[in-house]
Amino acid sequence: MPELPEVETVRRGLVPAMEGRVIERAQVNRPDLRFPFPERMAGRLTGARVLGLRRRSKYILADLSTGETLLVHLGMSGRMLISGVTIGGFHHAHPLPAKHDHVVLDMEGGARVTFNDARRFGAMDLMETAEADDHWLLRDIGPEPLGNRFDEDYLVARLKGRSTPVKAALLDQRLVAGLGNIYVCEVLNRARIDPRRKAGQIAAARVAALVPIVRSVLGEAIEAGGSSLKDYRQADGELGYFQHAFRAYDRAGEACRNDSCTGTIRRIVQSGRSTFYCPACQR
Repeated sequence: MPELPEVETVRRGLVPAMEGRVIERAQVNRPDLRFPFPERMAGRLTGARVLGLRRRSKYILADLSTGETLLVHLGMSGRMLISGVTIGGFHHAHPLPAKHDHVVLDMEGGARVTFNDARRFGAMDLMETAEADDHWLLRDIGPEPLGNRFDEDYLVARLKGRSTPVKAALLDQRLVAGLGNIYVCEVLNRARIDPRRKAGQIAAARVAALVPIVRSVLGEAIEAGGSSLKDYRQADGELGYFQHAFRAYDRAGEACRNDSCTGTIRRIVQSGRSTFYCPACQR
């Protein structure tokens, strides 16, 4: 599942093709993805100007001149791909229609944005922009980890007294938005915190130190275009490459990369998900 850096990378890639431009034609090729598309979605999108593209957690939000906002979730295999324009010095011609091209947006200026999703776990919805924060997919999400609300005092207060493992706590979208399995493993490895430790038993100073580490890891991942493991692609179709900088995730049996550590990365399972950590330096 794409996490915050992957979604932010896609959002940034879409800005030149979409922001400030009219959707001249919207084509919807099926009635649903993970849940049904809104009524008359193609008609409501056609003729609307995209006023701005923003991200909330793992969702891309396109604010429209009609007073509505298009919500996009990539799911496990969803891709927002751009064609018909020059990106990074290369011209991407419109490809032939593909089997899993579920929504196609022809933009003012000649760009085409195609939502392709082989597994159909992605989602799109339309909502009133003024009520976007109350949308059922967004209303319970915590603060953005790169925003001002996510600071040391906030995290210390939210983890205080919690008996859940710290990894599970950081994956809770009600506590902080957008963090997923990959980046929590990376954060805890850099912080040298055992992912199994109860969140409420970690010293406040160590909890506070997580905040700049979270921001650093996410910033590096965004700069690298995200992590491409299976299905993820950037909006220009290219792979992200942060996976080459992983210190913990998917490195079981390899040497820990933390300074002065001679340990070996181990894989365990927590709540049905793989956790990668170093038992020698993560305490």
